Amino acid sequence: MTQEKLHVALLFGGNSSEHDVSKRSAHNIYDAMDKEKYDVKLFMFTKDGILIDDASSRRIFDGEPEDQVVKEAYAKMDLDNPLAPLKVLEEAGPIDFFYPVIHGNLGEDGTVQGLFRLLKKPYVGSGIAASAMAFDKDLTKRILDQAGVRNTPYLLLTPENREDYPWSKVEAELGGLVFVKPAKQGSSVGIHKVTSAAEYAAALDDAFTYDFKVLVEQGLDHPREIEISILGNEQPIASKLGAVRVPADDDFYSYDNKFVDASKVVFDLPVPTTAALRDEITAMALKAYKALGMKGMARLDFLVDKNDVPYLGEPNTLPGFTNISLYPQMWKVSGIDYSELIDRLIELGIEEFQRNQEISYSFKALGEEKVGKKEYH
Repeated sequence: MTQEKLHVALLFGGNSSEHDVSKRSAHNIYDAMDKEKYDVKLFMFTKDGILIDDASSRRIFDGEPEDQVVKEAYAKMDLDNPLAPLKVLEEAGPIDFFYPVIHGNLGEDGTVQGLFRLLKKPYVGSGIAASAMAFDKDLTKRILDQAGVRNTPYLLLTPENREDYPWSKVEAELGGLVFVKPAKQGSSVGIHKVTSAAEYAAALDDAFTYDFKVLVEQGLDHPREIEISILGNEQPIASKLGAVRVPADDDFYSYDNKFVDASKVVFDLPVPTTAALRDEITAMALKAYKALGMKGMARLDFLVDKNDVPYLGEPNTLPGFTNISLYPQMWKVSGIDYSELIDRLIELGIEEFQRNQEISYSFKALGEEKVGKKEYH
C-alpha cells in the first residue's frame, strides 16, 4: 500500500536583509527533500512582506527575474484586502505542514509562527515566544544571564538614551574595543567593530537604521569563532563543533564573507579543541537552548578568548542552509546527512504540534472528552 505524501508548504524570502540568503537556503532544502515522501509547494514572501502563490514562487525559484514575477503576481491580487495574501494558501490545495526558511524578520521573530498557530498546522522550528526572544539579542542576554550561561557584558542603547552613553563612558565601562550591533538583525547586518569615538558615532548611526534597540557589546581580542548545532525538542542533541576562520585582515565574520565572497573563509569541520572546551561549549549550548525554550533546531555561535574561555554570542532559530552554511555541515560530520536532517526536523515539528494539542486553553468539566488529534505519518 502506497503511503500518502505529506503536503509541505516551503516558505522563503521575506522583507529582511536576508531575503536572498533565504532563497538559497530554500533551494538546498527543496532539492534534498524526498519527493516520494513530500508533496512540496513553494511560497515566497516578497521584499514587501507579501506572500505570493506557488506558481509565481516557483518561477522565481527557477531563476526568472524576481521584480517582474512579483509585479505580475501583485496584478492578480487585491492588495487592498489585508487577507488577500493568505488566499494563496487557501487556493494551493491541502497543506499539512509548514517549513519556514525565512531568516531574520518575519521568519525568526515569531511572526510566521503566529500564522501557523492560527492555521492550526505543525511547522519546523521554535514557537512564537522562543523565536521572538532568541531573535532579540537584548532579551537573549537577559535570559542567558538568569540561566547562568556566560556571555559578554553590554550596554543597551535606544534613541531615548543614546546621548547618555558617549564614547568616554562606553570605554570606561566596557573597554576600548566594542561591537555595535542592532538587537534584532541577522547575518552580521549592521554590526561594527569600534575602537574610537569617530567609529562609535558612525556605527551607532548605521545600527539605528536597522533597529530601535542597539547593543554595545564588550569585544574580545582576536577570539576564535566556534559554532554548534542543536537538534531536538525536550531532549535535544548537539553536533560536533565547527569553526570559522576569516581572513587575517577582516575584523569579524561579516555579511560579505558569509554571503558575497566566502572564498577566503576557512571552515574547520569538526574543529580540533581540547575535550574540556568541547564539553563546556556543548553544555552551555544545551542549557541555553532549553532556557530559551527553543524547539526543532538552532545554531549557537560562541566566541572563545585566548584563555579558552567560551562566551555564547547568539542563537539562530532558523539557521542558513546555503552551500556554506554551518548548521547542516556540522550535522553531516556528526553522522546525519542532509535528507535525514530534513526528515528529522519535520518529525520534530509534528511531534511538538501534537504535544501542544494536549494543552487545554479553556476549562473542561471532569470527564469531558478531548478533541482527537490528527495523526501524521
